[in-house]
Amino acid sequence: MNEIKDTNPVNFQTAKEAIGWIVGRMEKLGIKPGLSRMQMLLEKLGHPERRLKFIHVAGTNGKGSTCAYLTSVLRQCGYDVGTFTSPYLEKYTNRIQVNGADIEDEALLRLVNEMKPIVDEIGETEVGPPSMFEISTALAIMYFAKVAYPDYVVWETGLGGRLDSTNVVNPVVTIITNVGHDHMDILGDTLEQVAAEKAGIIKAGVPVITAVEPDDVWRVIERTAKEKKATLYSLHQQFSYSNTKSDLDHQTFDFNGPFRNLKEVPITLNGQHQLTNAAVAVMTLEVLRQYYACIVDDEDLYKGLTETRWPGRLEMISNEPRILLDGAHNPEGAATLAAALTNVYRYRKLHLMMGMLSTKNHTGYLRHILPLVDTLIVTEPDFHKKGDASRLAEIASELLHDMNRKVDIVIERDWKRALETLTSRTEQDDLAVVSGTLYLISDVRSWITYQTDSEKGW
Repeated sequence: MNEIKDTNPVNFQTAKEAIGWIVGRMEKLGIKPGLSRMQMLLEKLGHPERRLKFIHVAGTNGKGSTCAYLTSVLRQCGYDVGTFTSPYLEKYTNRIQVNGADIEDEALLRLVNEMKPIVDEIGETEVGPPSMFEISTALAIMYFAKVAYPDYVVWETGLGGRLDSTNVVNPVVTIITNVGHDHMDILGDTLEQVAAEKAGIIKAGVPVITAVEPDDVWRVIERTAKEKKATLYSLHQQFSYSNTKSDLDHQTFDFNGPFRNLKEVPITLNGQHQLTNAAVAVMTLEVLRQYYACIVDDEDLYKGLTETRWPGRLEMISNEPRILLDGAHNPEGAATLAAALTNVYRYRKLHLMMGMLSTKNHTGYLRHILPLVDTLIVTEPDFHKKGDASRLAEIASELLHDMNRKVDIVIERDWKRALETLTSRTEQDDLAVVSGTLYLISDVRSWITYQTDSEKGW
């Protein structure tokens, strides 16, 4: 890895200080959609993004899993792969990785010290100060372009697409996994409006892979692709899959694509939705083979898919008692979780602990989950936008009354006490599930795995 010249005075002495400066901007500045600050920042940095091959991934659900599949397969094929993902489950550096290893503290410190004077300069202009996510995005680009030099960068959008800070790159391929009810306070009141925001990452002439449904929402993607003269590969049209086997921790599917067909493609992630995510990833890899001479042997493809892991999504974090983590936090995510709980897992009683942010569609989420649970423990994530546990319990009670169903509802605002309650109620043949915002999943995962609090965040 090359040394980076220190052209500016050192502002921070440690990586921890530098990260503190970045994440501290979240509460001060919040989310600031728009590309003007990012464009100015990258121009002043010499446009490092132009040196990289990006696979740009947007979608309401499934982005992370699709990114994980792509990263695993490309690494198995011998490529160096950078990933930029959000939110992070354990610590800030998780979001910027090369070949599964976090950005090093030394590199992070040098790059942030190089950026800070430029960030301060931009903050004095009419566009205003760059946000936490914008600085993180620029940091990732600088790391990949000036230090690590990966062959591909798997590049996940943060929120939406059109005005997301990641949308300053010209990728080699674009993915829009799906469109659902999430962040509608920012992205729009209808699924068509949300789709239009996500379609904003489509670039002229760059192929697009999507599993977006239903037709009226898909047409938004199709229209944008046509306008941009971007070849569109849609699930159920240009490519499809059929499930051939579904056991716990092992599924296979047949893939049918425009270039070739593949039999008995294996994955170990659970749930019907993971078959869709894997098929989208396979179609993307097929496009890379066809357009960019990416070498993907079948043996490497199958092994890479089999070895894909994605923490916090249908992850069995404990076996005694059985505790399943799943970051479902919107109606579509809840439907996916409910399907897995119905078709994949076996249990005598189901005990669910959930915590949400105040901005989410809690009613839609609970409609999918409540018919399955025997105990509902509502808690609050350790985050400033946390949803009120009592209000969640009220919504659940109203829905249960309409369903003519009785469920034991426990309100425990302290998530560690809620976890103790969940654990104590889960007997040998039962299943405990922790679901909701990834801020809660992150804390619970770190506590069960390491007995420490997480540094979770965006």
